Amino acid sequence: MTTPSEDAVREALGTVLDPEIRRPITDLDMVRSVDINDGNVIVGIDLTTQGCPLRGTISSDIENAVGEVEGTTSVTVDFGVMTDEQRKNLQTKLRGGVPEAVIPFTQPGSLTRIYAITSGKGGVGKSSMTANLAVAMAKSGLRVGIVDADIYGHSIPDMLGVTMPPTRVEDMIMPPVSQGVKVISIGMFTQGNTPVVWRGPMMHRALQQFLADVFWGDLDVLLLDLPPGTGDVAISVAQLLPNSEIVVITTPQQAAAQVAERAGAMAAQTNQKVIGVIENMSFLELPDGTKMDLFGTGGGEQVASELTRILGYDIPVLAEIPIEQELREQGDAGTPLAGTDSESPAATTIRGIADTLSHRARGLVGRPLGLSPID
Repeated sequence: MTTPSEDAVREALGTVLDPEIRRPITDLDMVRSVDINDGNVIVGIDLTTQGCPLRGTISSDIENAVGEVEGTTSVTVDFGVMTDEQRKNLQTKLRGGVPEAVIPFTQPGSLTRIYAITSGKGGVGKSSMTANLAVAMAKSGLRVGIVDADIYGHSIPDMLGVTMPPTRVEDMIMPPVSQGVKVISIGMFTQGNTPVVWRGPMMHRALQQFLADVFWGDLDVLLLDLPPGTGDVAISVAQLLPNSEIVVITTPQQAAAQVAERAGAMAAQTNQKVIGVIENMSFLELPDGTKMDLFGTGGGEQVASELTRILGYDIPVLAEIPIEQELREQGDAGTPLAGTDSESPAATTIRGIADTLSHRARGLVGRPLGLSPID
């Protein structure tokens, strides 16, 4: 029988991704050693922390990958832990050689689309839309992240079924990944349902850490679930992510529409762009096919029309989302409807919004054009 070569084993290990960082373990210098005794392969792996919650996943992926190498009869994974120096080197590598934390989405050359999902008041389905849009984008093949910026009313971890806590590499935070979406929330750092009692400066600092200290990698889309209204977090987002664009969520109800207009009109003062309005809970389809307007009609159009007038450019209604019991049930179960195989009107409509946002043309602000002077 052919004995597997070390080069072949290391090539196979290059296909194994760290579940949190989403990069090959060989690139992350996690492979300590490869020992081969006839067909028996022993792979030495150094984890970032002793209690790595995804240790079993890494072991299984290594066994599967190396087990495919010709001549391999058994695979053993020998786990160890990185030294302080190794962790510091890994942190620097993940930051692209920059030792200090920076917000990657504001750096020249960043191609990440950033959408701040906001509303005028609570209870209109803003967090539900954020979670559903994220999993729909991830299912289409995009690299997606969510910052749960609703510090007081955080709910994104539950809606995405996040069960793993974040892990740390020195002072860098590895966000949990659920359904293909990287997620960070203040709810991951509190005990149980403990309320967060903070003033504005504390919330600003928390948001800054979520953006700079978390390893996001190369995202296609970053979604921020903002608290309702025009308070401290909305102002901080405008300051920390001036290139972020706003999606306003409302219901057809006039009271919701009026306060949603104020949330969107804030863009005139923060120099952000509102790219559209989503009307949630638009109608309930009855068994006979007729529609019941439980919360009235026209709220989304009203918000879009008024914001178009105030901001001076066309703001469309991106979609009207019907009321569906399954949409609520899947959110409660931590498996957003748009990420399932459901073909319900709500799921299909949300996927359509996700596709629209995913394929919007990027602006040129902050992007190098590759121009150089001619001698």
